[in-house]
Amino acid sequence: MTTYTRQDVLRILQISAHQLQGWERAALIPVLQAYTFQDLAQLRTLRALRAESVSAASIRDSVMAMQAVAGMANPLRETRVVKTGTRIAFRHHGALVDPIHRQLLFDFDSMPEPRSVAQRTPARMPGSSQNVANLFLSAVQAEEAGQKQKAVEIYEEIIAADPNYAAAFINLGTLCFHRRNFVRAEELYRRATVADSSYVLAYFDLGNVLDELGRPDESIAAYTRAIQLSPRYADAHYNLALAYERKGEPRRALKHWQSYLRLDRTGPWAEHAEGRITKLLKREKLTLAAPTNSPARARSYVKGTAALRLVEND
Repeated sequence: MTTYTRQDVLRILQISAHQLQGWERAALIPVLQAYTFQDLAQLRTLRALRAESVSAASIRDSVMAMQAVAGMANPLRETRVVKTGTRIAFRHHGALVDPIHRQLLFDFDSMPEPRSVAQRTPARMPGSSQNVANLFLSAVQAEEAGQKQKAVEIYEEIIAADPNYAAAFINLGTLCFHRRNFVRAEELYRRATVADSSYVLAYFDLGNVLDELGRPDESIAAYTRAIQLSPRYADAHYNLALAYERKGEPRRALKHWQSYLRLDRTGPWAEHAEGRITKLLKREKLTLAAPTNSPARARSYVKGTAALRLVEND
């Protein structure tokens, strides 16, 4: 495999050492001494986004959110990045995803008709008519304009016309959730899982509403299904850890707190997960130890792997 030095990267991409170091400090790319062609492609994407005035913080936040939502290791490599205003979205499996706001966006660029302006298109819409697609666009626009009731009415019209339109069930369910109409939200999220049984976000949202309804076993089952579909879904590990704690199963909670920290090691949520691990270990009189064949007898849980095991303290 051809590799490139740091000097090669600076020359090929026409960027300064200061720019590259800034992207490294912002955790947009790891510090490397040898770069692959894929690394160069990622750096080209970063250069293009920065040239369009998308901030490093915005890029980082969107990447981290996409990792949590879709379970991806590196969204800048695994998807196509699309600038939307001052933020970015990701085109993935035919959908344009805004991971920060957990929205599916319209993107008529991917449709056969040539269009001069990129617009938004819903995902998971096999067999739907152009009229339903236009309705979905109208509903999303109504939400963005703060016209929540109008959006509800349009989503209701969509699901009446197309009972397999999972994205509409999700968006309508979320509107109901925020209105604390949890019973209706549960119904809509369940219908989304029927319409698309591999829709990770549907199971995650279902877990959230079941938690609000005080049904922990069902909530745990929903979060577990989300993780089965997307093992790197950090938010699902976080919520599942909370659910196990509330149910009085601290050791199961610890497992998912650890998983969350492996996926998200910075920020307030990571700090909370770290604090929960510390408290649970102390309360349960446990430590995290490395495998017996490891030269290190103990390891920080922040840097742990799935091989770490719980050990009873004397």
